[in-house]
Amino acid sequence: MRIAVNTRLLLKGKMDGIGWFTAESMQRIVQSHPEHTFYFLFDRKPDPEFIFGPNVVPVVLCPQARHPVLWYMFFEWAVPFALKKYKIDLYVSPDGMMPLHPKVPTLTVIHDLNFEHATGNLIASHQKYMTHWFRLFAQNASRVATVSEYSKKDITETYDVKPDKIDVVYDGSHPGYRPHSDEEKAATRERFTQGCHYIIFVSTILKRKNLANLLTAFERVKTMEPGDLKLVVVGSRVWWQDELAEAYDNMVHKDDVIMPGHVEPADLAALMSAAEALVYPSYFEGFGIPILEAMYAETAVICSNTTSMPEVGGDAALYIDPSSPEDIAHAIKHIQQPDTRKELIDKGRKQRLRYSWDMTANLLWTSMMRTIGK
Repeated sequence: MRIAVNTRLLLKGKMDGIGWFTAESMQRIVQSHPEHTFYFLFDRKPDPEFIFGPNVVPVVLCPQARHPVLWYMFFEWAVPFALKKYKIDLYVSPDGMMPLHPKVPTLTVIHDLNFEHATGNLIASHQKYMTHWFRLFAQNASRVATVSEYSKKDITETYDVKPDKIDVVYDGSHPGYRPHSDEEKAATRERFTQGCHYIIFVSTILKRKNLANLLTAFERVKTMEPGDLKLVVVGSRVWWQDELAEAYDNMVHKDDVIMPGHVEPADLAALMSAAEALVYPSYFEGFGIPILEAMYAETAVICSNTTSMPEVGGDAALYIDPSSPEDIAHAIKHIQQPDTRKELIDKGRKQRLRYSWDMTANLLWTSMMRTIGK
């Protein structure tokens, strides 16, 4: 069988959550099914590390799809041309985008519908494109996969897609996340926080990630209980304005907020393991991979009680109302108790067993076979 995969987000050193989903799942699928040929559709010359086996044929299509107009050209013109040229039997799109009228069975992975439920998180042109096209993608695809039961329900209700057309394919955790030794943790703290203990926030900084309320909560904790606790914010600044800029500018203890920006995966895994807790107050998630990564690093988790996060966290997280800085501050103070952290970490060891990239690959392959009627 000839399987085409949209791999335009496999970018060395620039991987986001969908990129990791694509890489981790497709590497396993390619290597487990050498009897099939996989045509990886890139929009630029790929790094050799993404050619996962001799049964992968890299195909570079034009134009580079980094803007809504170019997205349209790439998926409506370039991809259909490639599907016909290489006589493709199945098209898989891990980022949800696809030709509107594909001539082959198509599986599209729609991770979440955050763009349908709030504005201000995306560039206006991107927001307009996604709210217009993703409904059509979901309705025109042969099958749809998504990363949580929450997202399945959301796609069903928002796009009027029958639930039996949607498969749940959970995310996994990067293999670098693991518990570090006390010596390793001390070295990480010395490197990033001058030896101080810290809580960590991990995400590309978008409005919906709710860093503003976390900064306000952290300021309250530092005001009530002065000490050496730091807040490490890991992630690129895509959005830094309005209430977020105001919250940061109004902080008296802003020197206790460490912002290394984007860090390499090995450094991020070390930072996660050495943290007192991950604080993840996002308003909306289709899955919430950092929650799972913290469990694999054996770090306690504070996260929102909304959307998919209780599904992923199970009983192994301390839940907060993301709209309440007071609730977030209370959780931060509570998590500093060793017994609380130990209890959550112990529960996390059990909860994390529900999710792995091996399971993701198996579920995605099953969905692919359903797409072609097998």
